[in-house]
Amino acid sequence: MPDPKFLAHWQLDPGVRYLNHGSFGATPRPVLAKQASLRDEMEREPVQFLWRRLPEHIEESRRRLADFLKANPEDLVFVTNATSAVNAVIRSRSWKPNDEILTTDHTYNACRNVLDHVAQEHGLVIRVAKIPFPLTGSADVLEAINRVISHRTRLALIDHVTSPTALILPIHEMVEMLRSRGVESFVDGAHAPGMIDLNLETLGATYYTGNLHKWVCAPKGAAFLHVHSDSRDDVLPNVISHGLNRAREGFNRFQDLFDWPGTFDPTAWLSVQSAIEFMGQLLPGGWQELREHQHGLLMKAREMLCDELGITPPCPPEMLGSMATLSLPGPSRTATALETLQRALFEDDRIEVPLLEHSGQCWFRISAQVYNSLDDYRALRQAIQRHS
Repeated sequence: MPDPKFLAHWQLDPGVRYLNHGSFGATPRPVLAKQASLRDEMEREPVQFLWRRLPEHIEESRRRLADFLKANPEDLVFVTNATSAVNAVIRSRSWKPNDEILTTDHTYNACRNVLDHVAQEHGLVIRVAKIPFPLTGSADVLEAINRVISHRTRLALIDHVTSPTALILPIHEMVEMLRSRGVESFVDGAHAPGMIDLNLETLGATYYTGNLHKWVCAPKGAAFLHVHSDSRDDVLPNVISHGLNRAREGFNRFQDLFDWPGTFDPTAWLSVQSAIEFMGQLLPGGWQELREHQHGLLMKAREMLCDELGITPPCPPEMLGSMATLSLPGPSRTATALETLQRALFEDDRIEVPLLEHSGQCWFRISAQVYNSLDDYRALRQAIQRHS
């Protein structure tokens, strides 16, 4: 079963082997307690909390997050999720007909939908870099990106960690290559914060967004958008509110626009500091040891699954963090058959793991969080063998 000494920190059902932390994360009890105390404070005096005190609370949380991300807090705002940040940036930019946006065939479907919608609205062209999977290494990614850049490419929406295939892409090299060709970068780092030690200042992407409910384990509704100072004033939030014409002393326009999207529950944003601190003290070596522990567990699980299911690893270990995608043994399955199998794994075997189709093949994706143990993956292997 899951590792009991760590699982106790979460409200997860102890009867379920939860191998899908990557989808929605899971928030530890102490962080949820912090959020509950903030909600209590808000409900005791809503005007005091939301009107008088909220700016300083957000700024305190922003500065702690900026330190964690190695970013300038003036370039940083909170959003509810990475998809909302993609909408804000893509729909704010000025486009001309036949401008090109570059992305890859590993891009998250919701974000690809944003690109397609804006392309239809403005007569844009979406250029898709086809990254092979399986692949031999980062050079395959860079070659695929370089092949589709043209003189009309204005922006590239690229993943730091791909959702379907769990690949950590060579983001520094990609951003630099795009910059050398005159293309701005928007990095969708939905899975990256907490999984990867980030330094947004040195990365140099024009835009970067990440979710905090996944590997940072903050409450749902906590994410961020980081915009280079040269481009901050060009980005509008999805909801225009008071910040458009009410400048606050000590804040820039970017922060004024995003900090208040209308009456909402800001406690997820304000609990980010608690999540960073709690997860950072789970192991003696802090966040570095936590990342190493998750990666080490993942590598052991991947090796065992590949050996015992007869699977060839689809990528080198250095392209993985806390998730891995592996081919599903057995016959090819339709989308309906995949859904049926995933439901059977949950209902019959009490295993939560995503199954998906990518590039005409069927795959399963495992996550490794500190509450998982090798027994979880052995149980998954046995279940897959029974259903194959």
